[in-house]
Amino acid sequence: MDEHKENLLGKNVNVKMAATLEDEQVKSCVRIWPAGEPDPQSSPSPSSSDFSDPVYKEIALANGHINRMTKDELRSKLAELKLDTRGVKDVMKKRLKSHFKKQKLMQSAAAGGTTDTFYDYICVVDFEATCEEDNPSDFHHEIIEFPMVLVNTHTLEIVDTFQEYVKPEVNPQLSDFCVKLTGITQTMVDEADTFPVVLQRVVAWLQERELGTKYKYAMLTDGSWDMSKFLNIQCRISRIRYPPFAKKWINIRKSYGNFYKVPRTQTKLSTMLDKLGLKYEGRPHSGLDDSRNIARIALRMLQDGCQLRANERMHAGQLLSVPSSAPLEGAPPPLNPRTRD
Repeated sequence: MDEHKENLLGKNVNVKMAATLEDEQVKSCVRIWPAGEPDPQSSPSPSSSDFSDPVYKEIALANGHINRMTKDELRSKLAELKLDTRGVKDVMKKRLKSHFKKQKLMQSAAAGGTTDTFYDYICVVDFEATCEEDNPSDFHHEIIEFPMVLVNTHTLEIVDTFQEYVKPEVNPQLSDFCVKLTGITQTMVDEADTFPVVLQRVVAWLQERELGTKYKYAMLTDGSWDMSKFLNIQCRISRIRYPPFAKKWINIRKSYGNFYKVPRTQTKLSTMLDKLGLKYEGRPHSGLDDSRNIARIALRMLQDGCQLRANERMHAGQLLSVPSSAPLEGAPPPLNPRTRD
């Protein structure tokens, strides 16, 4: 539902939105950081005095050398280091810089590990929702597929998946456009449970994996729409409270843009896969297949040295950014949905 979600941005979907938020997010995606200084979106933030350590001068010099390398030289060096050689030139440069920086910091005992170590798990979600080819302004988008893909940040593997279809109640008849786009048939949703029942099973699934209790975790989405629009609208329709475990999440588009220093126009799912040298696997606009492919992007970013962190949140029905200086917190333990008073 990637491109179709883009088309919803300009429509009134009964969600309070900050008028300038998208512009602010675009600007945050194209900030350029001086060579040798860690991007606050992609690495831990040491104090300013830490940058006087000679190791950062070595990193700055190495970055300058990497910037002058040709694509063939980059690919050859990555192969020599037994690193992934796929992706466009800027992606390969970032991968090589991250590898060198991690090695130097580990040697100086300033930091450790090459992957995300704050969250034990990242849970990828990409909803499918009812839609029309030309959605009227008062159209209520209802979730019809609830998929989740669980990523272990330590082993860098997809370790589990969840998927259930959901019966819509306001617009129970799917449009021909929706069926063709998502591959979800009328029979699939007719035989499914309503959203509150499915959400209870989602909560049970998360609880069984001890997320939020034994293990730290975060939700991750491809854009802002899944949580700020679809989930928010669905909770209103179903007359249940917005689940606390979904109030903060990682918008991978923002993370990708910040980490690889690219504008928002290069952060669509298909473009991110292509720039990383990956091919889409499965059926486009299947919620589960989209989630798996988003997870593959997250895994590649972790391998390239990106420290994924929650960067968006919902507060009082409004979508807000989470600043990079905010305290690191995992999502809270999932609880069964509560009805609205």
